[in-house]
Amino acid sequence: MKTLLTAMVASAAVLAAATSHADERLLIGSTSSSSSHYSYFVAVNQIINNQVEGVSSSVAETGATVDNLRRLGRDQIDMGLVTTNTGYHAYAGEEDFEGRLVDNRLLWVYTVAPQNAVMRQDANVDTFADLDGVRFNPGITGSATEKTTEAVMRTLGIEPDYVRGSTTDMVDAMKDGRVMGSVKSGVGERLDGSSMDIATFTPISVLSLDEAQADTLRSEMPDVAIVDVPEGAAEGIPAYTTWAFGVAVHAHPDMDEETAYQIVKAVMENPEPQVNAFAAMKDTDMAKMTLEVGTVPLHAGAARYFEEQGYDIPDALQPVQ
Repeated sequence: MKTLLTAMVASAAVLAAATSHADERLLIGSTSSSSSHYSYFVAVNQIINNQVEGVSSSVAETGATVDNLRRLGRDQIDMGLVTTNTGYHAYAGEEDFEGRLVDNRLLWVYTVAPQNAVMRQDANVDTFADLDGVRFNPGITGSATEKTTEAVMRTLGIEPDYVRGSTTDMVDAMKDGRVMGSVKSGVGERLDGSSMDIATFTPISVLSLDEAQADTLRSEMPDVAIVDVPEGAAEGIPAYTTWAFGVAVHAHPDMDEETAYQIVKAVMENPEPQVNAFAAMKDTDMAKMTLEVGTVPLHAGAARYFEEQGYDIPDALQPVQ
């Protein structure tokens, strides 16, 4: 009996020691499992579990950005997928989060979605100002692209004749000339597949913000970034300037600073699994992208990593208590 008791005590001691060194357990909110972004978060999860000592994580399938922000606000997840524009709305208590802001902190941005205003060339629309009265789709119905495009047009004082519909509706309508243009999220620095489909039927162009318009959006719409897309988004498309939002990983503000630091370090220094899971990340500079496109303050742990790498943190991204 004494031997059994001794064994039980020893076992309890081992368990206690293990518990004292137990992993910090994190839950990551992602998106639908059918999305390529879900695959990205599976890769991030593996990096954390393999590279970050003392931390274990798992991925939860969620309803993406808005759902993840609400879960952050209810302490149901520790970090997750957030588009930078909606992350800003939650942080500032605006738009869908008016009166019920959600404090959330930036860890990193892993891809940028330029918002491309693709036009039929025969629309004879060369500038955004020319869109007044033109039949134009601001983005698929109910999408972040649609809402953001409408806000951009209001801010710039431009009034297109909006036409609503799904991606399939708009591709068909642009092919046969019932709609002259449409805004679609790009895939990195390339046009998306639906825009390329239109280009096989009719020549297209992509509108570019002029300097004054870009400056107006920078000052009046802090929820979006202004990006320069180099020549070659599609064959024959010159360089252009447009608005964009990033797809990022945001964290609960109470995440431990050292934990956030180690996670960001592991992610930044292990890009290969992420590129394998999400091909649009190939040849991207995540640190540079994060500091250019982020819209809410960095988590203190993330800021420490970027500063150690020699990056200057923009004022808008400086950590706050």
